[in-house]
Amino acid sequence: MVLIAPSILSADFSKLREDVIALEQAGADMIHLDVMDGHYVPNLTFGPQICKAVRNCTKLPLDVHLMVTNPDEMIAWFADAGADYITVHAETCKHLDKTLQAIHARGLKAGVALNPSTSEQVLEYVSDKLDLVLVMTVNPGFGGQSFMSEQLQKINRIREMRETRRFQIEVDGGINMQTGAECVAAGADILVAGTAVFAGGNYKSNIKALR
Repeated sequence: MVLIAPSILSADFSKLREDVIALEQAGADMIHLDVMDGHYVPNLTFGPQICKAVRNCTKLPLDVHLMVTNPDEMIAWFADAGADYITVHAETCKHLDKTLQAIHARGLKAGVALNPSTSEQVLEYVSDKLDLVLVMTVNPGFGGQSFMSEQLQKINRIREMRETRRFQIEVDGGINMQTGAECVAAGADILVAGTAVFAGGNYKSNIKALR
C-alpha cells in the first residue's frame, strides 16, 4: 500500500503540535520536513529545532528533506533532533557517496532527491547505499506548484533501476488524488503532500482519498 507523508510546510505553525498529533491519528505514515536555506532554493523554512519539536509529539518516522547548500554539516544536527530519514540533493554534495555513508553512520536511512532537470543517472554508482529516491515533480522551493507530468517517465525509469536494488521511491510536488494515482502507477511508494492533506482540515478523509 502506498505511504502518505504529509509535509508540515502546509501546517499551521501556531498549532504545530496539534496538527502533527492529528496527522498521526488520521493515518499518516510519516511526517515530511522540508528544510530550505534561502540559498539552494528561494525560500527559508526551519531548522533542527522544529524537527526536535515534531519528534517530541509523534512516533511516526520523520522524513527530512534537506534543500540546502551544506547538507554534510546538517546531518548531525537533524540526526540529534530525531530524524529517521535524511534526503539530500545530488547537486549539493561534493562527494555524494561519502554523504550517504555519513547518514548511515548515524543510524538513519539515506535518500537522494532529484530535481526536475536532474537525470536519474546520478543514482547509478550510489544505488547500493540508497534507502530512498525522492523525485521532485515541481522545482523545489515553494508549496502549491503545478505537477510536472513529464516526471512520470523518470519515476518509471527509476522503478526499472530498482529491479536489482532495494530502495523506496518517493514523489513530492503538486500531489493530489489524480497526480498521486499517476505516480503510484509509475512506481511510487511514498507520496508527499501538503495542500492535499491540509485542505479543509479533514486530514483523515484527505489521507484516505490520497491512499
